Amino acid sequence: MDTVIEKQTEAPLSAEDSAALIDRLARKARNAQKVLASMSDAEKADALRAAAAALRDHAGDILAANARDIAAGEERGLSGAMLDRLRLDEDRLEGIAAAVENVADLPDPVGQVIDRSERPNGLQFARVRVPVGVIGIIYESRPNVTADAATLCVRAGNAALLRGGSEAVHSNRAINKALAEGLAKGGVPEGAVQLIPTQDRAAVGAMLKAAGLIDMIVPRGGKSLVARVQEEARVPVLAHLDGINHTFVHASADKTMAEDIVLNAKLRRTGVCGAMETLLIDRNYPDAAGVVKKLLDADCEVRGDEAARKLDERVKPADDEDWDTEYLEAIASVAIVDGMDAALDHIAAHSSGHTDAIVASDADAVETFLNNVDSAIVMANASSQFADGGEFGLGAEIGIATGRLHARGPVALEGLTTYKWQVRGSGQTRP
Repeated sequence: MDTVIEKQTEAPLSAEDSAALIDRLARKARNAQKVLASMSDAEKADALRAAAAALRDHAGDILAANARDIAAGEERGLSGAMLDRLRLDEDRLEGIAAAVENVADLPDPVGQVIDRSERPNGLQFARVRVPVGVIGIIYESRPNVTADAATLCVRAGNAALLRGGSEAVHSNRAINKALAEGLAKGGVPEGAVQLIPTQDRAAVGAMLKAAGLIDMIVPRGGKSLVARVQEEARVPVLAHLDGINHTFVHASADKTMAEDIVLNAKLRRTGVCGAMETLLIDRNYPDAAGVVKKLLDADCEVRGDEAARKLDERVKPADDEDWDTEYLEAIASVAIVDGMDAALDHIAAHSSGHTDAIVASDADAVETFLNNVDSAIVMANASSQFADGGEFGLGAEIGIATGRLHARGPVALEGLTTYKWQVRGSGQTRP
């Protein structure tokens, strides 16, 4: 496998060495992408199924590598949320392999005609999906991103340069090794998916400056990572910010539904970006204390405004920072609001634009919320934990885009394509 995976190094790199490394890997990726873009739908799908099989064949190696990362993380004092993001077990690894197969089963976006038109002069216009090219993915903690990003890029005809976080370094390398083996069996050129062989931060800087070699950068991590990428990048960026997600319990909400959704949204998995961080309760909802009690009894720390603190003596005071915090652990901030307008104002002021939800029986309230909350994902009567590409039927995702350009929400195959215009004529000349 040394011919497939560049030799890993822990030695620090100078800016010049990092630039040379990224230049070499990106050129290799660009050459591989030309081959990949010409592969048929069936060829790419079969290669991904071979990659899924390789993940299962190497499950023992991957889990052993993950155990090394978990042990190192515990020694470094990583939070419970970070360790949860990092941890793999047999079920999670099977989920990763199944996601690869799901993407293989999806329709190939490359070559899809977005729309057609014909002008009065007889010229025929079509917009056709094409791969973006070489995509750099910079991510933290989650080893599943290694498989998800590689899979989605290959399916959409792109080459991928992957730079994972140091917390998951051994897991990422083991997953990448298995993927590379399977993809090679399927005829995918080895440069199509490459894991950057160093954790040196200078390599990230070199990726961000590799305009002309890398076509798009996708950062997936915390605020500091995304801020660095947006500040330094000379390459177009598809930004994925944090998930400061709200659930608004409207006055008309069904009691059982509200409690079930709030508990699931916060506590199913606290470390995922779709987890609820702030609960808003309409002042006219008849059992606000019951919802808060459910959270507290489930060992969730609750920090609230003055009205929320009156509901239960266990509620701690919230400060200004709490409304803008992605906890990613069993902590929730709670505010009592005066109806829909106050809820919308709070969300507009504090949401990160990721996922916001309402629980309501009033159909007009639902439509008002869905139409007025400007987030990438807006939900009604469902847990924000569904903010996941797999749950959207997209097979997998490379992340949740919170910007307004190119792609928004779960970024999967279509989000990793662009388009070109094809114009067909019959001899027309312009007067």
